[in-house]
Amino acid sequence: MRRTGREPAVRRPAAAFAVCVMAAGLLACGDKPEAPSAVKQSPASVPSGVLRLTAEESSRMALEVAPVARGEFRASREFPATVQANENELAEVTTLIRGRVVKVFVDVGRDVKKGTLLALLHSTDLGVAESAYLKARAKLYEAELAYERARDLHENKAVSLAELQRREAELKTARAESRETQSRLELLGVSRQETERLEREHTIKADVPLQAPFDGRVIMRNITRGEVVETHQKLFTVADLSDVWVVGNVPEKDVQFIRRDQMVDVIVSAYPHAIFTGTITYIGDVLDPATRTMRLRVTVPNPDRALKPEMFATVRVYATPSPDALTVPLAAVQNGPAGKIVFVRRGPDEFEARLVKLGSEYGEVVAVLDGVRAGEQVVTKGSFVLKSEMERHKIEPAP
Repeated sequence: MRRTGREPAVRRPAAAFAVCVMAAGLLACGDKPEAPSAVKQSPASVPSGVLRLTAEESSRMALEVAPVARGEFRASREFPATVQANENELAEVTTLIRGRVVKVFVDVGRDVKKGTLLALLHSTDLGVAESAYLKARAKLYEAELAYERARDLHENKAVSLAELQRREAELKTARAESRETQSRLELLGVSRQETERLEREHTIKADVPLQAPFDGRVIMRNITRGEVVETHQKLFTVADLSDVWVVGNVPEKDVQFIRRDQMVDVIVSAYPHAIFTGTITYIGDVLDPATRTMRLRVTVPNPDRALKPEMFATVRVYATPSPDALTVPLAAVQNGPAGKIVFVRRGPDEFEARLVKLGSEYGEVVAVLDGVRAGEQVVTKGSFVLKSEMERHKIEPAP
């Protein structure tokens, strides 16, 4: 084959040109600047404490806002409690003498009047005491007659002075014994009317009636017909439930809000939509060292007997109202690196993390002492998500 000298000369410049083009392309790619991200924020363009979101991020978070309100604010504190019978209107009915139950006349839940017969006991000990009383009265009667006779005889010089004095001593002894036996009956709970009947009829009954001490309701019965009861047993409990006690425990940090004769609200689980008003009638002087709480007692009128002893209750105590306070929803408040924060909306997708100083809480709102102004919009739903974004971007809250 014939060889030409032109072919190698053409091929070498073409290959060299291709290599140069590839090298230039690689160099051009290496020098090309990186395209800016759609969500990356330039530190120089964002003020301190401000978080900017893209429209897509804002839509995905479904944020909700509420205005900072200004107006009267009345904070409250709530404490757990239980309903109890008013111990000043509560009586434990017992017996002062051992006896056997003959009959029971009332049951639990019965409303009784003062003097209503609750039960009847028969006591041999009472029979012995009544017999001793009758004997002492008979002996006293005999001693009185003997003294009168001796005095008449002494006046007629028929008996000596010594005999008169002996009769007088016997009379005084009989009187003392009579008073002793009468006092014994009184200590056993025998009424004056029964003592007068005993002296008039000279008949021993030995019956011990158990009576209601005042108007009220029988809330406990511990007695059965035929049993023998002792003096230490509690047989009935009678309570006047026209007003009750609500007893609760106040944490040490809230003691400052409690004062005597303060009007409070009481809510019970049985009636969640009803509010009972009561008065603080007792404040403990010593805290429980184990729970660090103070005992609180509220007296609540209970004319309809709606409140029952041992019901669970909540005592709500109100603080002095503030006439011109700033408030935000509790859902807007988050824990920041330097304290409590809220997110204030500055634009459609721009939010400022701001430190706030909080006051008292009431329901779902909290008073704000510093950090926001009335009318500013704060994020409620989604505030926790914004806090996570703030921490991810290392944004410091604005003071």
